[in-house]
Amino acid sequence: MFIYQLKETSILRSFITPVGRDDMLDIEIDAYIHCVSAFIKLAQSEYQLLTEIIPEHHQKKTFDSLIQESLDNLMIEGDNIVSAARKAIMRHDYSAVLTIFPILRHLKQTKPEFDQVLQGTAASTKNKLPSLITSMETTGAKALEHFADNIKNNPDKEYNMPKDGTVHELTSNAILFLQQLLDFQETAGAMLASQETSSSASSYSSEFSRRLLSTYICKVLGNLQLNLLSKSKVYEDPALSAIFLLNNYNYILKSLEKSELIQLVAVTQKTAERSYRELIEQQILTYQCSWLKVTDYISDKNLPVFQPGVKLKDKERQVIKERFKGFNDGLEELCKIQKAWAIPDTEQRDNIRHAQKTIVEETYATFLNRYGSVPFTKNPEKYIKYRVEQVGEMIEKLFDTSA
Repeated sequence: MFIYQLKETSILRSFITPVGRDDMLDIEIDAYIHCVSAFIKLAQSEYQLLTEIIPEHHQKKTFDSLIQESLDNLMIEGDNIVSAARKAIMRHDYSAVLTIFPILRHLKQTKPEFDQVLQGTAASTKNKLPSLITSMETTGAKALEHFADNIKNNPDKEYNMPKDGTVHELTSNAILFLQQLLDFQETAGAMLASQETSSSASSYSSEFSRRLLSTYICKVLGNLQLNLLSKSKVYEDPALSAIFLLNNYNYILKSLEKSELIQLVAVTQKTAERSYRELIEQQILTYQCSWLKVTDYISDKNLPVFQPGVKLKDKERQVIKERFKGFNDGLEELCKIQKAWAIPDTEQRDNIRHAQKTIVEETYATFLNRYGSVPFTKNPEKYIKYRVEQVGEMIEKLFDTSA
């Protein structure tokens, strides 16, 4: 008989790790999904067999009684999964909560079959699956809400900030979580919709759910941006802060573009791509400002104009010496510091190097052409330490500890 097929000590326990261990990651989700499908098939077969041997007026009540233990075991396992998910939320293990999604999707897909096979049973029996679905939707929606809040409130700690300004772990984790949601867009959207009113999420259109999911993703990205901006202030060097934000914004943008996330974001935020590109450009400009303390030494500002053949005054010679020395020292210092910084994106790194190289080389070439042959010192090699191409080579080694 069917009652022996899905007892707590048989198929469920043989495939599912007891969730009392508070370890959601050990649960065999596929096993539970197969158990749900098996219950439906076996219940259908059981009812067919029952109609052949039980008088018609006793069939529904008998069937209701026969399936109770197996159905209860199935629901208990579902409740245990929900309980484990709640514990995962409490310890901020949001990836573990994702195990609810495939189960919930399967339960909602099989609900019509459930309803059909249980149509003659008591109301309490019929309500068990809808109750489990509601519980999973509520827990899942709460997990999504807590995840968004956690992204916003993740603390700024100097010890866990990347020393080289690379992508923060919070950014990669947040994007990974959002990418994993892509496999369950309809389910996640329905979760969010279920919390809008007391009505079932199924009463909403898929487009409504999609808009809710888009709004949610934009909220997470907005919270992430605010948190990154706060974290960037941990750096004392504004240029390193800019590199940090540049790397993270670029990582977010590239990740969005490589997945369907960008399409989801665009449902409610049409200009998201452009906004990220503008943010990236702002950080590049901020970074380039760090080189002004180098190029200002060799700019035309406040430099005297020397007439050919006219002997330089001591003060004028000293000005030129200071300009060369200031440039040399600044160049060496910045190259040493920024060589240890990181820009993981090869294209972005090359573009920033090239732009900075062009600016510095052109400014230095003009300065060198104007004052390199001026007799301002008896030891020109002490001040004219670098050729233009050597300066370019030094800048080419920025953001590369192996160079």
